[in-house]
Amino acid sequence: MQKSNNTHTPAVGIAINNIQTLFVGMLKVWTIPIVLMLSIASGFTTFYGLSHFILPWIALVITIAIQSIVVICSLEMAGIHFKANRTRYLSVLLSLFVALSASISFSYFKFYEISQKDNIHINRLNNLRQNSKNYINDVLLIKQKILAQHRTELEKASLDVSQAYFGTHPEIFLDYRNQVGKGPFWEHYNDILQEKKQALSQLKKEFSKLDKNIKSLQLNLTDLDSSADSKNTYLKFQGSFQDLQFTANQLSSQFSLTLPKAPLLQTYKQFSAGISPTLAMWADFSLFAFICAAMVDFFTVLLSYRLEFTAPGPLTSEEEELVFDCLRQFTQFRINENDELEMIIEKSEIEKARNYSDWSRMFAVGLLLSRGFLRKKDHKTVEFAPNLYPLIAEKMSAKIKKIRAEAESEKMADAHE
Repeated sequence: MQKSNNTHTPAVGIAINNIQTLFVGMLKVWTIPIVLMLSIASGFTTFYGLSHFILPWIALVITIAIQSIVVICSLEMAGIHFKANRTRYLSVLLSLFVALSASISFSYFKFYEISQKDNIHINRLNNLRQNSKNYINDVLLIKQKILAQHRTELEKASLDVSQAYFGTHPEIFLDYRNQVGKGPFWEHYNDILQEKKQALSQLKKEFSKLDKNIKSLQLNLTDLDSSADSKNTYLKFQGSFQDLQFTANQLSSQFSLTLPKAPLLQTYKQFSAGISPTLAMWADFSLFAFICAAMVDFFTVLLSYRLEFTAPGPLTSEEEELVFDCLRQFTQFRINENDELEMIIEKSEIEKARNYSDWSRMFAVGLLLSRGFLRKKDHKTVEFAPNLYPLIAEKMSAKIKKIRAEAESEKMADAHE
């Protein structure tokens, strides 16, 4: 019974390990299309912004170059260390920074358009409201001036009639002063008073038309934000504004007053136009749009860096045997701060004293570096890349099995003897 448990336990462990290995492998394989889709998405937004400044086909070529540099440099960053080759590391980092700056800058325009579309419409609407409000206030100020002027004239005419009736008007001859009654002098000023009253009545009718124009303008302005047919509503708003402007200009000319300064309204095409990317967008900086633009490129760099697929292809069986035998000749290994197996590739002091030729094992190191199975940390130290461990594990397992088979054969031979 105990033997049966021992038999099943390794099988379960092997199955779990195989499932885990398969899962990790699938995640790495799935990362490749994700990186490509992110790169395409970032490329689309970059091309959109760039095409507003240069010819589309040139923008497409530059966009492809930018996204290629981002992915390639991200992959290279995973395979090099600053201490190993400072010049190469800095050049790759600089190339990545320039490509990311260009990608994020032009992608920002697209995300700005998406995030600020409603705000820009609201700003345009608020601008119309403010301009209309200022113009209406100017028109109402003229209305108040005209009414005040007529009321003043009407009060003066009423006072003249009253003084003429009681004979106290300053223009009455001395012989007729203080004579109460409706004489010719009173009739003259009474006619003037009636004309003033009639003029005020007519003016109120004109002001009634002006008030209707103002009310119509305000209603159409309110409908701009809620009407489904925005074009017709905007045309009605323009028509009511022009009616108000015409009435205000007539009153100003009639009473010799300064014309109110009317704002220059946008056409409907200008009012409903989309956003054209310009450098002025950076002045009205949108943090949300910038984060969205940077986030796509950040994930592209992160996943490309984590892929670590710098090897152009797998090793052949002969190369695997050569690499395994040559790596076994190194003696100084340790686990570094990256939790990777690290080895010193320089000759030891004993090897230097014996003039040991390490050409074959250094060739193996160069081969693994060029294929991406090793990563150089400095001039004398390299570390294993993740894709080298399965290869070494397979070779070690084959060697162990071979040694065990030879030991079993020797035991069987001894038993027969």
